[in-house]
Amino acid sequence: MKTKNRDYDYIIIGSGFGGSVSALRLSEKGYKVLVVEKGKWYGADDFAKTNWNIRKWLWIPFLRCFGIMKISLFRHVSVISGTGVGGGSLVYANTLPIPKPTFYSSGSWAGLKNWEIDLKPHYDTALKMLGAAKNPKLFSGDFELKELAKNLNKEDQFDRTNVSIYFGKENETVEDPYFNGDGPDRTACNFCGACMTGCRNNSKNTLDKNYLYLAQKKGAEILAEHEVNNVTPIINDGESQGYTVHLKSSTKFFKNHQAITSNGVVFSGGVIGTVKLLLKIKKKSLPLLSNMLGHDIRTNNETLVSVSSMDSSKDLSQGIAIGSILKTDENSHVEIVRYGKGSGFWRLFYTPYAEGKNIFIRILNMCKTFFNAPFRYLKLYLTQSWSKSTIVLLFMQSVDTTISIKKSIFGGMKTMIGKGKKPSPNIPESKFITEKYRTIMDGEATSFALETFAGIPSTAHILGGAVMGKDKSEGVIDKNNQVFGYQNMYIIDGSMISANPGVNPSLSITAIAEHAMSQIISKPN
Repeated sequence: MKTKNRDYDYIIIGSGFGGSVSALRLSEKGYKVLVVEKGKWYGADDFAKTNWNIRKWLWIPFLRCFGIMKISLFRHVSVISGTGVGGGSLVYANTLPIPKPTFYSSGSWAGLKNWEIDLKPHYDTALKMLGAAKNPKLFSGDFELKELAKNLNKEDQFDRTNVSIYFGKENETVEDPYFNGDGPDRTACNFCGACMTGCRNNSKNTLDKNYLYLAQKKGAEILAEHEVNNVTPIINDGESQGYTVHLKSSTKFFKNHQAITSNGVVFSGGVIGTVKLLLKIKKKSLPLLSNMLGHDIRTNNETLVSVSSMDSSKDLSQGIAIGSILKTDENSHVEIVRYGKGSGFWRLFYTPYAEGKNIFIRILNMCKTFFNAPFRYLKLYLTQSWSKSTIVLLFMQSVDTTISIKKSIFGGMKTMIGKGKKPSPNIPESKFITEKYRTIMDGEATSFALETFAGIPSTAHILGGAVMGKDKSEGVIDKNNQVFGYQNMYIIDGSMISANPGVNPSLSITAIAEHAMSQIISKPN
């Protein structure tokens, strides 16, 4: 590509794991970088104290709510994603597992490289950059999972999580412990459980404290509260010579449109951001994009079931968001998820746990469940502190199922069934684990109302839609994350994930982003 005097060498759309890695590594290579983020800047004191503070917790712009978490509802799945400078790192549960070997040899990227070997050094870099550490303490909720492991004769499959948190002497602030003094001061975790409403203790290693922080010191600029609505190639003499990126305000009534030029573009808005934008502009602006765009989307085959203890002496809000994990079989595992003190918002949307093939059976089973223990459920809904008494069981499988996302006639997105079975909240292995854990906890189980009334599962790990392939007939990007059909255009976020990792994907996104950036040469003098 011939380069001209553009406003920037690279514009990065989104500041999550892929975008943050790209910002730092491109800045280190001498490029002039702009990161565009539709969400807001959040410091420790800006986060909501509990998730009842909807304006600071949820992203619902038309209600003037500009928080760190977005909920997107589709026909086949409901999706939780992150917004704000730092993307999903602001709201995720910090866990950094490495997928098992089948991840690297399945899906559309299989055979493009020896991924397990090629990505190993990049996983090591990602773990170091994100400040990975073993959870040093277990609390109520974790102990019951350990007991479940013993009951299942799987004690060797129980483990504390590897997480992106600074642990030291509780609440003690120290100078940067990670980057030889180049990073910000950090405060040791106090195990308040509020990781997913935003860490107010400066303990969570969010991206604004590592990759983005260091990128800014290298000259990268971050433009928050702006959303990209178009990207158009600049064509001269039949050749692509850069891109015009069209922006608008994401938080103001008056949208303040801008157009900024760059030599290259990195899409890093996650599946909900990147795939939606590219589907919207494909026909009019980027017609060479692969027709695979929007296909091979995966959800980690998840269920989210809550178990509320009737034992008032327990405080399940203490600990970190996900402190322990149990591998239940070759394809499945379960994690213990908690919210901090006072965060009971989800109580409004959870119903007594029920399964069934259709809505009538599920509602019947829900009523049976309630009337089998009416006083316990009334206690759960009316008198108990939800976060103090409740653990969410996050069950995940590496079993491969896919959906597709297409542009709807109204300009939004709609889902369709892809390969394999459609995503479902009714997973027998999950039901078995829930019942066992509920018994140990002396509790009652509830699930998200959409699962009961619509049979729609929920996920915080939507992946794919712009996968790798050997050519544009099999993928949207190549093995180095470059978009087929366009020079110096990359997709580096969860939409690039080309197989089911079966585990929390943030570490893998970071490692693959590191790999992609390692393929880009330094800026010529």
